Amino acid sequence: MSTSALAEIYRGYIDCLNNQDWPNLARFVDDEVRYNGERVGLSGYRDMLVGDFEAIPDLSFTIDFIVTDFPRLGSRLLFDCTPKGILFGLPVNGRRVAFTENVFYEFREGRIVEVWSVIDKASIEAQL
Repeated sequence: MSTSALAEIYRGYIDCLNNQDWPNLARFVDDEVRYNGERVGLSGYRDMLVGDFEAIPDLSFTIDFIVTDFPRLGSRLLFDCTPKGILFGLPVNGRRVAFTENVFYEFREGRIVEVWSVIDKASIEAQL
C-alpha cells in the first residue's frame, strides 16, 4: 500500500470520528484493536470514542500533519473544545481548552490494529 493510500484511509477514519459514524468504524478499525498496549477490541474502542463525545460535545479531530512509514502512520491532532467536566483527570468544567495529541497507528489490511496515543496534558493544565 502506498503512503498516499494509507493517508487517505486515515483521513476517512478521522471523518468517521468527526461525523460520529459508529456503524462505519469497523471499515477503519480492526476487531482486535489495541490501544496503548491493551486489547480493547472494536467495541471497547467505539465505547471510548462515544464517551469522549459525551464528555466533550464540541469535540472535533483536526489533523495538523501526517507522517507515514507503512504499515505505520503518525499524526499530530489538534483540539479546541469545551469539555463538560473532568478531562484527563483535570477539572475543566466547561472551560474552553486547546491541546494536541501525538498518535501513532499500525495498519493491517487497511485497518487500524494498534494505537499509541500521547495527549499534551501539560498544555491543558497551563490553561486552567
